[in-house]
Amino acid sequence: MKRNRQTAMLELIRKYPVTTQEELQMLLRESGFDVTQATISRDIKELKIVKATDENGVYRYCVTRGDSADATEKYYEIIRHAVRSIDFAGNICVIRCDVGMAQAACAAIDALRVEGIVGSLAGDDTIFVLCRTERDAGDMKKTINQLISGR
Repeated sequence: MKRNRQTAMLELIRKYPVTTQEELQMLLRESGFDVTQATISRDIKELKIVKATDENGVYRYCVTRGDSADATEKYYEIIRHAVRSIDFAGNICVIRCDVGMAQAACAAIDALRVEGIVGSLAGDDTIFVLCRTERDAGDMKKTINQLISGR
């Protein structure tokens, strides 16, 4: 039951611009899953579902395209521990890391396969990330700052 519910949840989030847990609860009920808000909250945490702005600037739930929830959490941990700051100019992000950690953080960012990122390049303590748009760069800054503020 749990696996089916979580699979349905992922499909609904990919299909619809879900912005609240209440919306997700309604969609799940329409799909035959009678769930509480607490269950949805636990599933969101377990599935590593995050909120991010979409291409229309709407802040909504989205699913990262990492290999698995465990792998995604590993990538987040690398970013949390390696990154010190991020800023952007135009569509390019500059990420400052602890010395020797930029390549690991860059590999973690690449592995997450975030939409809006064209490519990245790492040195010893600095990463350059080329984003498709200035909005994508701003979204990336917001996401990275949220990750590193939760250290």
